[in-house]
Amino acid sequence: MRLSSSSNLKLSFDTVFYYVTDMDASIAFYRDTLGLPMVSRDYVARFDLDGVLIELVRLPPGSVVPGNGNARLCFSVANLPETLEQMHARGIATSDIKNKKGGKLAFFRDPDGNELCLWEYAETEDAREIVKSALLHG
Repeated sequence: MRLSSSSNLKLSFDTVFYYVTDMDASIAFYRDTLGLPMVSRDYVARFDLDGVLIELVRLPPGSVVPGNGNARLCFSVANLPETLEQMHARGIATSDIKNKKGGKLAFFRDPDGNELCLWEYAETEDAREIVKSALLHG
């Protein structure tokens, strides 16, 4: 059955999650090292990042992470060099700063090797403003 192009899916945001092998080490990294507030823990650990739900899901022993996607969690920061100094002081290895159109970024990894990103916008505009602008002009 083919739906008409005017028929929109009704989707709403739920969460971003990473599979992890050591839940306690991962919680310590996200909560204690990165400072994300943990909001609950049962079979997954849930963190709040500016109203976005971030979940850590335990990968059963012997399992392989499904898929081969390249998604990553990206944190917006006001001053990337200063943030990198703070990360290094906490024992977190990072990439060098890379200049990109619209800003600069650096990468680091969590205890399971999941790649995370730090992004500093070139202007004072942040992601919320970009989305708002796109909605107004789209």
